[in-house]
Amino acid sequence: MDTEERIERIGRRAQEVLTPEELRALVATNDRPRAYIGFEPSGMLTVAHFITTRKIRDLQEAGCDVTVFLADWHAWINDKLGGDLERIRASGRYMQAGFTALGVDPDRARFRWASELTDRADYWARVVRVAKSTTLARTKRAMSIMGRHEEEATLDTSKLFYPAMQVADIFELPVDIAYGGMDQRRAHALAREVAHQRGWPTPVGIHTPLLSSLKGGGRMDPSSGAFEGKMSKSDPATAIALPAPSEEIAARIAGAFCPAKQVTGNPVVELVEYVILPWLGSIEIPRAAKYGGPLTFQDSAGFRAEWESGKLHPQDLKSGVMVGLDRLIEPVRRYFTDHPEVSPTSFLGLP
Repeated sequence: MDTEERIERIGRRAQEVLTPEELRALVATNDRPRAYIGFEPSGMLTVAHFITTRKIRDLQEAGCDVTVFLADWHAWINDKLGGDLERIRASGRYMQAGFTALGVDPDRARFRWASELTDRADYWARVVRVAKSTTLARTKRAMSIMGRHEEEATLDTSKLFYPAMQVADIFELPVDIAYGGMDQRRAHALAREVAHQRGWPTPVGIHTPLLSSLKGGGRMDPSSGAFEGKMSKSDPATAIALPAPSEEIAARIAGAFCPAKQVTGNPVVELVEYVILPWLGSIEIPRAAKYGGPLTFQDSAGFRAEWESGKLHPQDLKSGVMVGLDRLIEPVRRYFTDHPEVSPTSFLGLP
């Protein structure tokens, strides 16, 4: 893969690259850039993680050394799973297995825990340096990265540690590319600001789109850090967990928000464009002959044109999405059947 192909693979389907010029310079001078994505272990993976996994695989294919960072301390600070570190770490082991089931090559991805860093005095010195490089107001604004509003900083003081810790992680690992969904943009922007102030290497930011909640509604505004409308593992009604059975997929999609012709904020349309087409290369709509017969789309442009014209009915679209998701999730179901020791039930007591 030449330089141009590597740049394209790293940036494809990203909603934002901070900055394209820096990415080009990095790839041109580094055959194996270090990339990372961080997760709070806090419950079930969802179909939204197909987006994440596709980008992890893109990074691996482009020659990046990828770290999947299991942020157990961050989940503890954020009160996930009742603040129980044992349950949080059990969730992390399930997540590691889940990404393997989704096709992340465990021999080419490094899984690391936040607790590996928090055991070191040098890490906490880095956290302090980050904190001294920003203001309290800036830190509070960055709290959207943890799914919190600025005013929630008053819940307990530990919440204020979180943004400085996430920024410190980037430099302590260290990484050249910080990857995440658009909800992590503020953390990566803060890391870039701190790098400029401190003279540390500036990480390139790669941000992919977020899937909207199956219930619809809620804001999705990167400029304000508002992402109330995203699919969330914290609210099962908004998502499809992995490995969901066929019946659950059908029920969730049947009840999903899907107004005719609407693209923005439509989770069923987003599942086509962000998940099914990138993974399967096409989507088949099993439409009755009296309504024009089955349809097949191989790209977003053709699909979107048909949808926005009103020629494709929401119910027919949902039928195609049910089939596509079931096909994608079937290997994940097989993996957890073959590896019951890492199933969500055995670790978390979840259904």
